[in-house]
Amino acid sequence: MELDIRAIEAILPHRYPFLLIDRVESVNEERIVARKMVSRNEPHFEGHFPGHPVMPGVLIVEALAQAGAIFAARLTNYDPAKQIIYFMAIDKVKFRKPVVPGDSLRLEVVPLRKGGAVWKMRGEAKVGDAVVAEAEFLASIQPRPQAQG
Repeated sequence: MELDIRAIEAILPHRYPFLLIDRVESVNEERIVARKMVSRNEPHFEGHFPGHPVMPGVLIVEALAQAGAIFAARLTNYDPAKQIIYFMAIDKVKFRKPVVPGDSLRLEVVPLRKGGAVWKMRGEAKVGDAVVAEAEFLASIQPRPQAQG
C-alpha cells in the first residue's frame, strides 16, 4: 500500500518544516518503507553546515520515528482525531555516512514488539544501498490532549 503526502498528513500531526516523510512506498504487517527527499531548501541547511550542508542526524532519526508512527497507525485502529503517537525513547543509534541535499533517504522500519500502547521498532535509513543511520526506538499511542482555549 502506498501513501501520498495527503494521506501522511492525515495520520501525523507534523507539518513543514518538521514533516520528514514525503511518501510511503509500502506498508504491511512486516515493515514500512518510506521516502524523504532531501532538498537544499530545508531550513536546517543554513546552519548545518554553511558551505557543506549535511542533514542533522537527529532529523534522520526523527524521520525514522515518523515512519514508525505511520506503521503503528496503519496496523491499529488509530484515530488521529482522538489519538497521537509520541516518540518515547531511542537506543543503539549509529550514523554511518553523511546525508546531503539531493539524496533520496529510504526509511525502513520493522517492529521488534508491536501492538498495545507501546511499540518497539528498529529502523534503517539508506541512501541507495548504503545504510547511513540506524536506531531502535519506542513509540506510544496516547489519547490526544484536549486543546486549551
